[in-house]
Amino acid sequence: MPTYEYQCGNCGHRFEKIQKISDSSRVECPRCENIAERLISGGAGLLFKGSGFYVTDYRSKSYQEGVKKETKKETKESSSGVAASGKSDAAKGAEKSGSKKDPK
Repeated sequence: MPTYEYQCGNCGHRFEKIQKISDSSRVECPRCENIAERLISGGAGLLFKGSGFYVTDYRSKSYQEGVKKETKKETKESSSGVAASGKSDAAKGAEKSGSKKDPK
């Protein structure tokens, strides 16, 4: 149910009330019991915290553990200078420079 913000025209008291959309917008002030006016409000801020909000975030424990192991493996390979192909970055550079010949 939405939260609506009201302000009393008589005493100036501002308050919030949780009510159905179909409920009447005529609400009594809790201080002076006069009719309060519904205010236009920006609503509550919506915050997304965490790594993301996708279907994959709610996978089983075994799936999440497998992903962690795979990520650790990839991190080790990249930090040692060996790519997924098993060749070092230096070896790849030598292949690139030697494979292209200068056409004249």
